[in-house]
Amino acid sequence: METGFNTRAVQAGEFRDATVGNVTTPIFETSTFYNPNPNPSAYTDHTRGKPFMYTRWGNPTLEALERKYASLDLVEESLSFSTGMGAITSTVLSVLRKGDKLVSVKELYGETFIFFSRFLPSIGIGVDFVKLDQLNSGEVKLDNYAAIYTESVVNPTLGVCDLELLGKMSREAEIPLIVDATFASPYNQNPSRFGASFTLHSGTKYIGGHSDILLGLAGFDKKEMESVWAKRKMLGTSPDPIQAYLGLRGIKTLGLRMKAHNENGLEVAKFLAENKRVSKVLYPGLEVSEYNGIAKRNLRGFGGMVSFELSGGLKSAKEMAKKLKIFSYAPSLGGVESLFTLPAETSHLSLSQEERKEAGISEGLVRMSVGVEDKEDLIEDLKIALE
Repeated sequence: METGFNTRAVQAGEFRDATVGNVTTPIFETSTFYNPNPNPSAYTDHTRGKPFMYTRWGNPTLEALERKYASLDLVEESLSFSTGMGAITSTVLSVLRKGDKLVSVKELYGETFIFFSRFLPSIGIGVDFVKLDQLNSGEVKLDNYAAIYTESVVNPTLGVCDLELLGKMSREAEIPLIVDATFASPYNQNPSRFGASFTLHSGTKYIGGHSDILLGLAGFDKKEMESVWAKRKMLGTSPDPIQAYLGLRGIKTLGLRMKAHNENGLEVAKFLAENKRVSKVLYPGLEVSEYNGIAKRNLRGFGGMVSFELSGGLKSAKEMAKKLKIFSYAPSLGGVESLFTLPAETSHLSLSQEERKEAGISEGLVRMSVGVEDKEDLIEDLKIALE
């Protein structure tokens, strides 16, 4: 029987033992398991098809999360990681070898950009950056590249990648497409449906949903498991079972939360677009957005991330932050609570001023993660702070 998103979010992947009768997956807070396990009925780790041996290799709590996520993101297999960057580094290093070249969108999360621009070249892997609009034009030649990397909705300027087009191009070039879909979440987009070979998420964000864990996830075809798992095992990027358990609990309400994020994000963006003190609003759900057409073809919802600039620039943004009561002046995103942050001071602090400028990030650009509070209260909070 085919089931809906919320049903899978609650039911898929749970580790249930009929001899115990547990409804929810327990925390297997153990570093080691019997090895060899003499029980002929021993549960097997999906990463290897053998009994569990060591939690850095695999763990039943991690596996429950991985199977649940895979069912929601429509991928054959999945692995969890200690952080979103753990998912990115482990996956990319499982795909690329010395002498390979990667082509990546230029508008990236700050630490991803540092990993690509500083670290990969140091181990003999070349990286060429192209602007999102150039990638969306379909004119980038892929002949000499080993993989393509993009964010489905770029951080923090909220341009939308045309995965429908890019997936077709990657198939024709016969190279893998790697997509960080953190801003979209599996509720708003499944990159595998467009031909992505790997989907990445910072589970810290929407998947966890409560600003209380660090977690990463990667989804892919079964044939990729051994390579990605080997990198996770070697780099030590496996999550602790408690983090996996909290991610497992959080993801159960992903559909319910994203519905509210989508609605609130759009209403907040509309309010800002009509306010005379706001000089620019970046949100793909607005009809005036240059990415609205691409967003409608590639996303099922526009999410809760809204970026904007005030006419008074950085000074006005900091003054506004002091007046907010519901929005917290804090980094990160994707939690139930609303957050207000300056990317130049947080997510993109590691970039030079010139690199931020090239990515379209002004010093006064504000990025808001719109939570699930009542939208009337959020808009009133913004209205008072702007006045």
